[in-house]
Amino acid sequence: MAQGENRTAVRPKKRFHHGALREALIFATRELLIEHGPDGFTLADACRRAGVTTAAPYKHFRDKQEILEEIVLRGFAELTAANTKAVAEGGPGTIAAITAMGISYLEFAVAQPVVFRLMFGHKSEIRKVKQVDEAGKQCLKHVIDEVAAYSRKHGHTADAEAIALRLWTFVHGASSLELDGDYARVARGLDVRKMIADVTPKLLGVTPDKLAPSRGRKR
Repeated sequence: MAQGENRTAVRPKKRFHHGALREALIFATRELLIEHGPDGFTLADACRRAGVTTAAPYKHFRDKQEILEEIVLRGFAELTAANTKAVAEGGPGTIAAITAMGISYLEFAVAQPVVFRLMFGHKSEIRKVKQVDEAGKQCLKHVIDEVAAYSRKHGHTADAEAIALRLWTFVHGASSLELDGDYARVARGLDVRKMIADVTPKLLGVTPDKLAPSRGRKR
């Protein structure tokens, strides 16, 4: 069956409770987003995928973009939850926790590439939405807070926000290069997770002589 036929195939209309209809539309839109990208389907396609009338979305959303905004917000919530888990496992304010946050960021990007790209600028009009902008800033604040906690524990006076921005720039760039297949082309076999683990202490200002005695332990 052709892609277009699959995308627009009409499913039997369903009856949904109020909340279930909203979730069905989000689920259908997410499926189509992953299959066709943000510009490759219409709101009517999402209605057909969900098995609802084309009037149904307007009970919950003004248009397709608002559903995409919700998907992005949920993406940030998932990423925040992954970072929170990484910190809990690594120990707050430690190199292990900050490294684990970087690796969880990479793993989220690899697991959900289309959503990840949408979260970080594929559709600039979505990034300008206040809630989305705040969710993105909150994710970064989580990194800043962990860097600040690490600095306090070790008596560092460096600017935690500046360090966090360097860490995010590095990890985001590495994640994007991994998604785009650039590492596979120029550095086949590169262990990106290990690279993040190796570079994170350096960006935190840890010198090899200070790091070496503590390997295998939390700092």
